[in-house]
Amino acid sequence: MQIGYTMMCEQRSPKDLVDDVVLAEQAGFPFSVISDHYHPWLESQGHGGYAWSVLGAAARTEHIGLMTYVTCPIIRYHPAVVAQKAATMAQLSDGRFRLGLGSGESLNEHVIGQGWPPVNTRHAMLREAIEIIRKLHAGGYVSYRGEHYDVDSARIFDLPDKPVEIGLAVSGQQSCRMAGELADLVISTEPKAELIEMFGAAGGAGKPAVGQLGVATAPTRARRWRSPTTSSAGSAWAGRSTPSCRARSTSPPPPPTSGRRTWRARSRTAPTSTPTSSRSRASRTPGSPSWRSCRSAPTRKPSASGMRPNCARPSSAWASER
Repeated sequence: MQIGYTMMCEQRSPKDLVDDVVLAEQAGFPFSVISDHYHPWLESQGHGGYAWSVLGAAARTEHIGLMTYVTCPIIRYHPAVVAQKAATMAQLSDGRFRLGLGSGESLNEHVIGQGWPPVNTRHAMLREAIEIIRKLHAGGYVSYRGEHYDVDSARIFDLPDKPVEIGLAVSGQQSCRMAGELADLVISTEPKAELIEMFGAAGGAGKPAVGQLGVATAPTRARRWRSPTTSSAGSAWAGRSTPSCRARSTSPPPPPTSGRRTWRARSRTAPTSTPTSSRSRASRTPGSPSWRSCRSAPTRKPSASGMRPNCARPSSAWASER
């Protein structure tokens, strides 16, 4: 088992994130992952830098592993562009980069005005996206025509010596089946042993697993409760199975987009499962003079029963199965 560090784009400026990962390497963390958000979970968090630029700058490190946690290659980004970005990062980092993928969240993907498709459609799109990325990383010109994506004579000229490993984010049986079939490793922002078991049963037995376990701390308990915001897990935990952090969310859903609200895909499929929310706690940012918490609702003081306040990702209304 290895314990890594998460760069939270929602909590820190791009320059701070690069400084943080350098400090994480110096502290001995073997790998680091980065969230890929357009918006923060809460406006009060105040940050939303471009993860791929941060990764490029973070390649100045020498040996710490780097991975997206996770990138959605189906709406905001075209999979052919994600394939090029991943190949470039693998070269810049001398093969230390792994590509973490997921089916996204409305919080980030709605910004281009194409609506938000149901989970079955997103999974079908993600399957095509992975196929396109694999083909492009194999070298040569690629032309592809699928139900959701087209690629016209694309070639990545700068490829790493070895194909980039692909991880797939999971939160339920459907995504675990796809990960076991298509991914080199499994990712979960809500680390549960049953997810690893489903992944293994679907063909992922023996493959690495990466999960998140949040940590929140401060010099005193009173200062912890005065923390202005909370968000999601800030530490990455890699292992065969990981503990679960339970919490509830009070974050509002993202603002509605104007214009088209219906997903305009070549095929439409009704969802078969109810989206589920991911949950986690918080962690410290290396090099920060203050303790920062993870992505969820504002913290509250302990109740009369002595229970700690909940801290989680956004509500299940729009945090869906990946």
